[in-house]
Amino acid sequence: MSDHGHRTVLHLRFVLPTDGDTGLLEGVRSLLENITPRAQIIEPDTAVLDLTGALPYWKRDARALTELIQLRALALLDLHSAAAVGPNQMLAAMACNLTPPDRRTIIDHSPDAVAAFLRPRPVRELPGVGTKMAATLTSYGLHRVGDVADLPPATLQRLLGARPGRTLHEHALGHDATIVDPAPTAASISTEHRFTRDELDPAAHRRALLALADDLGTQLRASGQIAAGLTCTIRYADHTATRRGRTLPEATQHTVLLARTAYAVYESLGMQRARVRSIALRADALCSDGRATRQLTLDSGDEKPLAIEAVTDRARTRYGRPVIYPAALATGAHLRREVQAPAA
Repeated sequence: MSDHGHRTVLHLRFVLPTDGDTGLLEGVRSLLENITPRAQIIEPDTAVLDLTGALPYWKRDARALTELIQLRALALLDLHSAAAVGPNQMLAAMACNLTPPDRRTIIDHSPDAVAAFLRPRPVRELPGVGTKMAATLTSYGLHRVGDVADLPPATLQRLLGARPGRTLHEHALGHDATIVDPAPTAASISTEHRFTRDELDPAAHRRALLALADDLGTQLRASGQIAAGLTCTIRYADHTATRRGRTLPEATQHTVLLARTAYAVYESLGMQRARVRSIALRADALCSDGRATRQLTLDSGDEKPLAIEAVTDRARTRYGRPVIYPAALATGAHLRREVQAPAA
């Protein structure tokens, strides 16, 4: 695993407690930086490490060093984790998504090992392939990653366009040049909606989530940033709260994509007639929008909300925020928001 010229990347996904302990991430960072300086924290629950130089230093192979890291996280921070090691970030992340907590998956550098893991996977698991894109590929008989890898690159480029086709083919072959960025965890932006009375109606909850996503998207675009994670906090009439975070499929600043993730987090809570006092959304792990990528898609309908969004931003800049807003928000009173300043 430590052969010259080969990279070894570890992807970790932690099982965080529901009480939202803000000190945990710093504890995780300290623990990981004691292993290697090439460690990146991706809020709310993920870390990526380049172990290439750490393996000879610790005189362990990738599996043994991963076991050590997971054991330390459990013993020192009481954090369970799923882990996967691969020759690049994409493969390690894909494998980690399939690995249960307290287990680990190791993908060797050999082409045969990479192919054995990657080729049988559904094509939708490749980064940048959304649901609609996957449906389009399967309509051409491209159900598995191996089907895409076997297709001539020129054919994919005719189907998807030059750059998306080229990128998809590289991913299908298991190639990914993304490096581990050890920069500190980025700032966050928060926004909150407080109901005028304890709210039982799920439709009202969803309207609030849309308004909050719209607020976050506007702030992100105005500041030239994208978010890699989204955290939703729901406070109830009895003063208790639930916080749930999710890593976005791709870092974004677009309202429609933020809203989709917010709805998914809300649905995952399975609330039954909960009396909600307030809902807050936080955009996590911010970075410059120059690093943004776009999801591969053939559906022109996905482009329309983004085009409308650009027009909305220009109108709001000229005439003010209340001049234009999503139609779904026209059915209720003005939503009251409290927007916190970006965290330092």
